[in-house]
Amino acid sequence: MVGTSLYLTIILAPLIASVIVGIFGVKLGKKPSHTLTILGVLISTVCSYIVLYQVQLEHITYNGPLYTWLTVGSQTFSVGILIDTLTSIMLVVVTSVSLMVHIYTIGYMAEEDGYERFFSYISLFTFMMIILVMSNNFMQLFFGWEGVGLVSYLLIGFYYKRESAIFANLKAFLINRIGDLGFLLGIGLVFAYCGSLNYVDVFAKVSSLTQVMLPCTDWNIITVMCILLFIGAMGKSAQFPLHVWLPDSMEGPTPISALIHAATMVTAGIFMVARLSPMFNLSETALSVIIYAGGINCFFLGILGIIQTDIKRVVAYSTLSQLGYMAVALGCGSYSVAIFHLMTHAFFKGLLFLAAGSVILAMHHEQDMRKMGGLAKYMPITYITMLLGSLALAGIPPFAGFFSKDMIITSAVVAYQHGLPGGAFAVFTVYASVFVTALYSFRLIFMTFHGKERFRDIHDDHSHHGHDEHHGGHTNPKESPFVVTLPLILMAIPSVIIGWLGLKLFVGGAILDGSVFNISWITQRFAEETITPINMIIDSFKEPPVYLALAGIIVAFVFHKVDGLSQKFVNIIKPVYNLLDKKYYMDDLYIKLFAPFGRGIGKFLWTIGDMVIIDGLIVNGSAKVVEWYSRVFRKLQSGYVNSYATFMVLGVIILLTFCTSLIFS
Repeated sequence: MVGTSLYLTIILAPLIASVIVGIFGVKLGKKPSHTLTILGVLISTVCSYIVLYQVQLEHITYNGPLYTWLTVGSQTFSVGILIDTLTSIMLVVVTSVSLMVHIYTIGYMAEEDGYERFFSYISLFTFMMIILVMSNNFMQLFFGWEGVGLVSYLLIGFYYKRESAIFANLKAFLINRIGDLGFLLGIGLVFAYCGSLNYVDVFAKVSSLTQVMLPCTDWNIITVMCILLFIGAMGKSAQFPLHVWLPDSMEGPTPISALIHAATMVTAGIFMVARLSPMFNLSETALSVIIYAGGINCFFLGILGIIQTDIKRVVAYSTLSQLGYMAVALGCGSYSVAIFHLMTHAFFKGLLFLAAGSVILAMHHEQDMRKMGGLAKYMPITYITMLLGSLALAGIPPFAGFFSKDMIITSAVVAYQHGLPGGAFAVFTVYASVFVTALYSFRLIFMTFHGKERFRDIHDDHSHHGHDEHHGGHTNPKESPFVVTLPLILMAIPSVIIGWLGLKLFVGGAILDGSVFNISWITQRFAEETITPINMIIDSFKEPPVYLALAGIIVAFVFHKVDGLSQKFVNIIKPVYNLLDKKYYMDDLYIKLFAPFGRGIGKFLWTIGDMVIIDGLIVNGSAKVVEWYSRVFRKLQSGYVNSYATFMVLGVIILLTFCTSLIFS
């Protein structure tokens, strides 16, 4: 199956399923609804693997339009498809994780209202991400970009009767509008200076603009374009300071947390920068901006995960940190490594969210880790799979996250050695984050699965039933049903082995040649040495990262085992703890400073722009002008023949006078 029919199948299968379930889902019922959407995503997944096979082994690529959407003068705007190595990898990652989430949702959402609506939403979400990934031009990229944002708004606010969910989805929507404004301005500059929105045409033109300055400034136009485009990525990929929406997105059901945070929405910005690598390589300033944003995410936002007590929020803050790692790799010009980490992260982070959801199900939707403990013996599959995901997240060899994270650290060191501004900051943050990541990852493991069964205390305070039979009025926790644990097992496998398979391809091979272009110093470094999984594992014990990760695990264990030690430490660093607890006061800054300012601008635009200019002047004003002219000229239409004859005579006299003046002049 070759050609556009295969590519259209990948695109349309989730969309058709989403539309059918969205319209007829309530009438069809739960089973037909989830069967249709899972079938749609399964078809896309199988076709994506076929595309990956064709691209990698048969070297079949494609770049062409599907149909023309708009023609303005000589400019044609088309909907098209780009199939290359980057696209094929992203398709496999997106559809595979989405398929696991769809299957998992059957068990997780079984008792929820809006079951059919949820399946329609996540299928539509998958369609939008596929459109984004397969686009061959900025216009289509922006369509998928906005579509992902729209559906995420619906999913985060799925529990629309809960005020916190409504606040969270509105927050995500507004913060992403800030990023999208920068993104749209960047696309506008690309079109203005390159005369096209097709990637190939832009890449061919952009190198000639390196000496062009933005009018009335001394800013290089390439730098301005790239920074504006990255502002869009800052919104979607939750980079500082546009990161504040992501932790609150935990208000949505756990399956969508996995889908948003693992392989789709938050990786859109990383994918976009990698796709536009020929542009970003031309601006060291833009790369430095990316490094600083990513470094702050990587370390300073990762620290916030240490103090969280909500199991989903710990994993959410780890997402912020790992997105920071990817951004640092992008800023160092190591785009292939960023995509490598995007791929490994998609599987182990999806696994962690789904495992967290399994725990929440067992605890009857309790998310506070302080009310858990000792769950390992009750939930062995969830425990083992979450432990594997945590080892991958912490970067412990030989798990998947180790390989991609170690290559990011190497890229940061190389960038620093080549004098890239921000290189030293990148090195510090990626090293420090190794310790922080291991600490919060295993704090979660120890608090949730080991130690005292703290849910017993909750029961003892409220019930007089047997100690071994109930907690909080419920039976003992038990392993989740097979429809929930199966995706955990399937996600755990790549969390262990995908790093081994991907290392040679992303770092030592040519898998991304022709679609992602690493900057010169990274390309040179990768060409100088032979990188193999075994060599990396052996060499890792000669470098600090593996010991920093082990130190993080040990510290988490000590704080878990020694009663009261955590509270004593908090008391010692109380000001620092308060700063972290307030999330660096970023939410307060937005709510108390920017929100009133935004409301003021909105009120001004509404009263002056909308009511006075648009409604008063343009709409109502034009109507009043027409009405006035109608009132005046209506009087000329009296219906009397003598009036019409008079006007005709006057017209003839005026015409004759005018002609006479022309003759004698």
